Amino acid sequence: MSTDNHGSKKQTVMFAAALTAILLWASAFPGTRFVLLHYSPGAVMVLRFVTASLTFIIIGLFKKIRLPKLKDLPLCIASGLSGVFLYSFLFTTGAVTVSAGVSSFIIASSPVFTMIFVRIILKEKVKLLSWVGIFVSFIGLAAVTLFQSEDFAFNFGVVLVLGAAICSGIYSLIIRQLTKTYTALEATTYTIIIGAIGTLFFLPDVIRELPTSTLDVNLVIIFLGVFPAGMAYLAWSFAMFKAKDVSHVVVFTYLIPFVSSVLGYFWLGETLTIFALIGGVVIIAGMVITNYFGRE
Repeated sequence: MSTDNHGSKKQTVMFAAALTAILLWASAFPGTRFVLLHYSPGAVMVLRFVTASLTFIIIGLFKKIRLPKLKDLPLCIASGLSGVFLYSFLFTTGAVTVSAGVSSFIIASSPVFTMIFVRIILKEKVKLLSWVGIFVSFIGLAAVTLFQSEDFAFNFGVVLVLGAAICSGIYSLIIRQLTKTYTALEATTYTIIIGAIGTLFFLPDVIRELPTSTLDVNLVIIFLGVFPAGMAYLAWSFAMFKAKDVSHVVVFTYLIPFVSSVLGYFWLGETLTIFALIGGVVIIAGMVITNYFGRE
């Protein structure tokens, strides 16, 4: 009986940690939209990821993580460029004109691109059902892209966010290689710090805009850097550690677009068109087919 209670408690802790990570990650979408009302995309990149890198440096010092080997630096740089610099540039710039809900559905498609790159670059086998799931997700992406606004007008911001999803897919492939040598915390720390260094290109924007900003906006940026990046990662790692089956945790990621849409509605007053919502659901359905029914 005590064993059952222990198992139940462990499961509850795992669910709580996973939900915490999901809520924090989902908040990044409307949070970014909010700060973009007051800062330029470049300034948001610098402030958010410098804060995130400081968070990971503190965590890294506490955990006594290793420094990367010289031969692995090119892979670390590629990870920082794709996973932070290019991703954040495309996402933040696109988010100026794309709602939190729509952008979160598009970003949710990044595992689909990862699978495509795995097949093309690593020559790994992809089952037929996985290709079906990828096709379904692309139908959903097309729907979200075409019907993300009431007047069905083309929005280039959607293309930029889609580019961010592709960068995220590439990053997942690179981080997969890095974690063969380093822990997930080490690989993520290298990625965040290198990416943050890249964002310093936009430091003049921060110097120009920071004096006119308000405390509430700056607090949101600090929140975005510390929590969706740092604390969410730790909560997710803890949930993965506690889970008996990784799929029990991964399934929580499908909640992010829906939670983000709800937060966007209550925080920013954003709404999704019914077609964009259906397209988002189709994207998630395609991912479910790919990740669960398409496994070897």
